[in-house]
Amino acid sequence: MVPGALTCRRKFLRFFPHGFRDAKYVSWEREYKWLAHQRWKAALEQAHWRVLLKARRYRDIARQALSIESRTNLLFSFEKMAIRDAVRETAGARPFAQALFDFLYAGGDPERRFNDWVAAVGTLPRVQTRVLTWPVVTVFPFIADPTRHIFLKPMVTRAAATAYGASFDYTSRPTWTTYQQLVMFAERIRRDQRDLRPRDMIDLQSFIWVQGSDEYEE
Repeated sequence: MVPGALTCRRKFLRFFPHGFRDAKYVSWEREYKWLAHQRWKAALEQAHWRVLLKARRYRDIARQALSIESRTNLLFSFEKMAIRDAVRETAGARPFAQALFDFLYAGGDPERRFNDWVAAVGTLPRVQTRVLTWPVVTVFPFIADPTRHIFLKPMVTRAAATAYGASFDYTSRPTWTTYQQLVMFAERIRRDQRDLRPRDMIDLQSFIWVQGSDEYEE
């Protein structure tokens, strides 16, 4: 394990001595994200979501998604307001609901599906704050399926990658290349810290958060 990885591991264990099974870690970082995922599965399970799409209930899908995210602190308040305003009407709710479903569940090239999802978010109505940001693009896939998708907070992730010694070429506009580099960074953490038994992207994203967030300054 390279020095940066060891330094990051020591920092994580100073806050959470029992690693990803530490009771404080579960309470502070994991539980609310896992509960959001459980709520998503109950409200927007794939077959039910498909039924809602066929019935053109796009606003219902968007409301469910935003309601679930709203119980977390993953998005800043201005990002929550931006996406709420963007999908308030059918003109925004429809591309949001369809493109997100396709990104999560459609077959074919994952890069194309990601780019289609980004493009859809980019077309959403903007009232004040811009909607097309990394947190908005990644938070809903992360909640929906944390076995495959990860959440990107730009400043925190860049700081964590630097501390860890990981390659992460960031661009402010969401791109597949940057997203794949984040996934590769997460998988490197999974390998390096495998004895701590990370379960999914929730644990890997939380490890990244501890490294780069001001909440965990020492």
